[in-house]
Amino acid sequence: MVENRLPLEAPGAEDEFARIEIRRSARRKKTISAEIVGDVLVVSLPQRLSRAEEQEWVGRMTERMSSRKRKERLNGEGALARRAAELSDLYLGGVRAQRIEWVDVQKSRWGSCSPSDATIHLSLTIASFPGWVRDYVIVHELAHLIVADHSDRFWELVGRYPLTERARGFLIAKGMDAD
Repeated sequence: MVENRLPLEAPGAEDEFARIEIRRSARRKKTISAEIVGDVLVVSLPQRLSRAEEQEWVGRMTERMSSRKRKERLNGEGALARRAAELSDLYLGGVRAQRIEWVDVQKSRWGSCSPSDATIHLSLTIASFPGWVRDYVIVHELAHLIVADHSDRFWELVGRYPLTERARGFLIAKGMDAD
């Protein structure tokens, strides 16, 4: 059974997908899956689910797939790597991350850095913050490629970014740890 409709509890879905197609199957016993086909979100569900359970799962899958699309869009075309390079050239002497990308798995941290492989992950949470806050987070994480800890030397590097204190205040006001 296939239904084409937008679920009531999928806010913003109309912005991400042209429509949501719900496929119920008697053969599907436990698994629930979703895939994006063109601009359509296809959610496959077991036949036995109630309408309320359907709404819950379609909402969850819409959110998950919207997040995936957003992450792919934000990571595409190298814009993040270019911005990191610009900031590094301005404030940190040109240090480069091997990889820098937006991730949706970080809920309580705005960024992380692995100096051993020069990888930086930025939380999708901050993608909608003002550019000067995102720039601060990028500078903060790039500085960890030079100094791994939060020593005075680290904060001296981060402090080269002129809006450091303002951005830290913004992050604190948002309830996120600003160190």
